[in-house]
Parts: sequence; structure tokens; C-alpha cells
Amino acid sequence: MTLRYPVPLHAHPATGRWPAPRPAPRPALRRAGHHTLSLLAALTAGMLLATAPALAQPAAFTSALTLDDLPRPATPPPERGLVVPVQVVSWRQEAKAHEFGDGVPRDPVRAAELYCRAARYGDAEAQFNLAWMLTNARGIERDEAQAAHLFAAAAEQGYEQARNILARMGTPRGAPPDCLRPPEEDRIAAAPPPPPPRSPPARGAAPAKLPAVLAMPAPPPPSHAPEPIVRFVNLVAPEYQLQPHLVLAIMATESNFDADAESPKSAYGLMQLIPGTASRFGVRNIKDPVQNIRGGMAYLRWLMAYFEGDVRLVAAAYNAGERAVDRYLGVPPYAETRLYVRKILAAVGWQANHPFDATVTPSSQQMGLMRPAASRPR
Repeated sequence: MTLRYPVPLHAHPATGRWPAPRPAPRPALRRAGHHTLSLLAALTAGMLLATAPALAQPAAFTSALTLDDLPRPATPPPERGLVVPVQVVSWRQEAKAHEFGDGVPRDPVRAAELYCRAARYGDAEAQFNLAWMLTNARGIERDEAQAAHLFAAAAEQGYEQARNILARMGTPRGAPPDCLRPPEEDRIAAAPPPPPPRSPPARGAAPAKLPAVLAMPAPPPPSHAPEPIVRFVNLVAPEYQLQPHLVLAIMATESNFDADAESPKSAYGLMQLIPGTASRFGVRNIKDPVQNIRGGMAYLRWLMAYFEGDVRLVAAAYNAGERAVDRYLGVPPYAETRLYVRKILAAVGWQANHPFDATVTPSSQQMGLMRPAASRPR
């Protein structure tokens, strides 16, 4: 069989063998010898890698070609001021343009840093895209441990592709990366106002302590709150050592005072209890309004003790679960939870702390890591 130039870049369909390369006339090959053939074979392999990077290669071959000096993007500095959702979307879109060179020079490091900024504020697509870059070393250093956390955050927000990849990677290990740590904005900007001035105690008398529940004036109930519900909450909330306006804020955000509300995640009633939480706090009929409210209050009282009265963490846990707050050392990087916390804080006048009963349950073992971040000034 006579082979003609150029040599095809695939095995012979009958023999399964690769034909000998003949990129030059036979006399020249005779003079060049085996060194020329080796060089041409190496060049051919290089052309294949350059033009078809997605071709599957043996693991040992690809590892030899992996660059060891890919850059590791720096964690972006904290944002200053309020970050609105449209800004987060803008970061993600700009990151995507830099990742693929769409209208701007391709810059993987810049893309990763912008994805990180958006991921920090709960953007699931940015979390997934950054995880993909880290897993596949797309212009940045590979880091599968960090990628697993990012895939998990996106999966927990319902991102199906992230959920499928995470199922193969397994449970993330270690602390979440900086791109998933609570942003500076989560630190309460307005500290609770000082208690009203008191007259000095009489000589020899112990100083009186102002109840924490009176340290801040209670905001009025939501204007659309039904009067019977307001009266019931005002009457019962003190039994659970809760301020009524916080309970009403949770109720308004959860169900908008609809006793028949049911969420796609099987949460029911005014306080949107899930069956597991209802059973945990002794609620027999989750759809009964009185039992539903009492069950929600019992959970809030438990969360207050667990998070030492930090309203921000309690609200985040009521929405996403206390385990998520523990894992992320603060408000989880979920867009829904971030918005939820902001609504609750606004409804209670940006109240940072709430009195709690430490005998209800031991506090979270992560509070030592969360409290400094929550108490540092912005």
C-alpha cells in the first residue's frame, strides 16, 4: 500500500495502526534519519494539542503539560456602602466577558475576582462559574477544595448543574473560602442606641439594671397585620422571651399573615414551619394557627439562645437553617437569605441584639468565630 502526503491524523480503519508520517519526499527523509521523524512527530502532537484542547489525553501526558505557574487571584477587598442586587449581576456579567474575551481582552484573573465579588453576595451563577474555573484551571490555579464549597453554595440555591457536579465531588471539607464568607455589609452598621439616662442609685444600693427589652423602642406592627394576630402575639410572645415586633416581622416576611400559606418547600402557616421543625418543637397540627405561631416562637427562642441574641444570625437561621449559618460563619451566601435578613432588620429598626435565655440551649460552638466579625466596626 502506498501512502500519499499528507499523512492522515487518525489510525487506519482496517489495521488500527497509525501510518508512518511522510511530510517530506523520501530522499530527504533518508538523509534526515530518525531525528527528523521524532521532531515531526512532536510537532504534530503539539499541533493537535493547540487546535483541539478538548481531546481526551492520558492522565500522565496531560499532567506533564499542566502549567505550574498559573496565577491565584487575590480576594477582592470589602465593598463600601450598600450593595444592591443589580450591582451583583453587573459583576457577574463583567466577569463572564473577561472569562471568554467577549468585547474585552480575555483576563481569567480579573474574571475570577469579579465572580468572587458576586459570589460573596449570594449570586449562584457566579459561584458556579468560579467553581468551574477552579476545577478546570481555566487560566487560574486549580483548587478543587475551594471549588467544592462554591459548587455546594450554588447547589443549595437550586443550581442543578452544581448539584450534579457536587454529587461526584463529595462533601466539601474544611472552612469555606473567602469568596463565601459574609461580606462587610453584613456587619451591623447602626449600633443599638444607648439606654435612656437614669438617675444615680442611692448610696449603698445596688445599681438597677435596665431590662434589655426596653433598651430600644419597639417599632409599630406592620400596617396590614390583622388586629387579632397582633393582640395574640403581644400576649404570647413574652412567654417565649421574645419581643412581639420581631415575631410580627418574621410572620410578615414568611407568610404575609396568610394562615393558609404553603411554600414549594413544604412550609406551612403563618410562621412557615416545615414538618421537621414543627415536630421538633411539639407542634401536633402544623396548620392550626395558634399551634403554628407557638411553634415558630419556640424555634425563635431556641435560635436566640443558640446565636446569643444576634438578630442577624437568628433571621438567617430561620430562613436557611442554623447549620448553614454555622458552616458559613455568618449569613449564608444565598441571595434569598441575604434579602430575607435585610427585610427583617429593616422591619425591627436595624436592631442588632435581642435578649435571650442562655438556659434554653448551649450557644453555637462557632460563635467565637462569628461574634468578632459581627462586632467589628465597618
